[in-house]
Amino acid sequence: MTFIRALTGACAAALASLCAFVAPAEAQTYPTRGITMIVPFAAGGPTDVIARIVTGHMAQTLGQSIIIENVVGAGGTTATTRAARAANDGYTLITGHMGTHAASVPLYPKLAYHPEKDFEPIALLAGTPILILARKDFPPKDLKEFVAYVKANAEKVNAAHAGVGSVSHVSCELLHSILDIKPVGVPFNGTGPAMNALVAGQVDYMCDQIVNAVPQINAGTIKAYAIATPERNPSLPNVPTTAEAGLPKFQAQAWNAMFAPKGTSPAILASLNAAANKALDDETVKKRLLELGSVIPGPAERTPEALATLVKNEIAK
Repeated sequence: MTFIRALTGACAAALASLCAFVAPAEAQTYPTRGITMIVPFAAGGPTDVIARIVTGHMAQTLGQSIIIENVVGAGGTTATTRAARAANDGYTLITGHMGTHAASVPLYPKLAYHPEKDFEPIALLAGTPILILARKDFPPKDLKEFVAYVKANAEKVNAAHAGVGSVSHVSCELLHSILDIKPVGVPFNGTGPAMNALVAGQVDYMCDQIVNAVPQINAGTIKAYAIATPERNPSLPNVPTTAEAGLPKFQAQAWNAMFAPKGTSPAILASLNAAANKALDDETVKKRLLELGSVIPGPAERTPEALATLVKNEIAK
């Protein structure tokens, strides 16, 4: 018995030593092949654009390609479910946002995943203010006229969004609740297609993240009534805040962040967080994000712990 206990103790010590060796070794060797980054919406939308900008730099740091895979459906929850069920080896990640990793919980009673239980937070990538937008020939000239018009024509006007639970859906639902109206919602497989429909005049208006809107606003293909933040955005200095335009109750800012399946090793998560931070500190990456109106989070906001707290608070909200 003494021999068996001694052997068991020796094995336990050897196993502990092996684990201590494997963790740093894993950090040094990961990644050894390409990584798939799932984006829960169609190409060209704000989440897709931010993911491509940041992962382009991360790929250089990690020394392996990061392939964007756009998976559409159900306000982003189809892709997020797939990501939650992926192998937790660091080779399948997801760029989620306020909708997929917070608003989806109360909106989908039978949601197949839980943001806190099924994912490891990696890093917050960007804040994205919300704008009230409309087709270029929509009759109202400013936000006050917009409010009066949609209230008077609530049964006739329609609002585009990227599916139930998406940022565009949730933010416009907030707007509608403030205005006490229930217009027709027109869902798309992402805000990219929704924006295309708005530009084409096929829908009346939408609430969208600034990243998706800046090029179209500057080109004059859509109208921007207001930005739902306390201050104007440098990329759109002529667009008033909702407070300035007469609707101070409507305040909304979304966010995009990177997650891995639950159980991904701390060493891999640390490598990915370091690469994401390096990307967000890069002057070229910062310039591209700022030109699109994004708010770049500070270093303290980019930690996995900070992102975990953000997700928890956003679900409660």
